[in-house]
Amino acid sequence: QVQLVESGGGLVQAGDSLRLSCASSGRTFSSYVMGWFLQAPGKEREFVASTSRSGGLTSYADSVKGRFTISRDNSKNTVYLQMNSLKPEDTAVYYCAASLGGNSRLEISYANWGQGTQVTVSS
Repeated sequence: QVQLVESGGGLVQAGDSLRLSCASSGRTFSSYVMGWFLQAPGKEREFVASTSRSGGLTSYADSVKGRFTISRDNSKNTVYLQMNSLKPEDTAVYYCAASLGGNSRLEISYANWGQGTQVTVSS
């Protein structure tokens, strides 16, 4: 299995930018579709973005489209989430996850998860 560790979260003001990173210690990183999910307090985990094995195809939740960009560097075994124009409603714990197949927008498609990193956006 792959081991995933998120980093880059923090406290920022509305309108600021943040880049999250997810590092993998696995040997077959490029075999996985990678995704980002978020979980706000008291709510279920929800899809944010995903990227194909090569990084050539991406998918985004409507709420982040045009503001967030997912990317990956397979040579570094790392996936990123660039977050621009942050809003208070983006406040949540962000998780990266690895999938071997299925619908990349669905949580059930992911077998491996990181520990999460907190993003807090103040008004």
